[in-house]
Amino acid sequence: MHDVALFEALLIGGRAGVGKTTVGWEVSAQLQAARVAHCLIEGDNLDQAFPAPPGDPHRAKLTEANLAAIWRNYAALGYRRLIYTNTVSILEPDLIARAMGGTPRITSVLLTADDTTARQRLGAREIGSQLDPHLTRSAAMARHLDANAPSSAVRVPTDGRSVTDIARDVIAATHWPTTQPQPSDHDLRLEY
Repeated sequence: MHDVALFEALLIGGRAGVGKTTVGWEVSAQLQAARVAHCLIEGDNLDQAFPAPPGDPHRAKLTEANLAAIWRNYAALGYRRLIYTNTVSILEPDLIARAMGGTPRITSVLLTADDTTARQRLGAREIGSQLDPHLTRSAAMARHLDANAPSSAVRVPTDGRSVTDIARDVIAATHWPTTQPQPSDHDLRLEY
């Protein structure tokens, strides 16, 4: 069993349409290329239940329970680094720490985008009835996150930038190793 103090979590938060999921996948791809062991969890999938459970109107308890269950499986396999994407993840480090079962070192990254960028991205993604509600919630959440993000959160702008550049900035905030010697045929160990 790993010492829980050795666990690390990268929380990627931001308004709808900022690119959290896309950046999370790119961060994962770049870490894979550097042979850095990690797992990626998309937080929006942890509480997709209707109606909300009794006594949990915001589904926070459901999110925590599901995250804890998934993390327990990853940790049992030896993973130490978690990438977690969710709109408000940077406002909930205590929830993440409880779900991971200890005191992980947490890096919070707030992705930012202006209203025009968010509208363009959401317009390309939301083809059903949810575009207008998403736009309204996205603008309100941008204001909320801007006002309430912890001072330790690293703000990374996404407007007019490539996902690869954004992901490099996000990884840099973690101080995780990203330059590993190329493994030989006999040494395919990952950086845990």
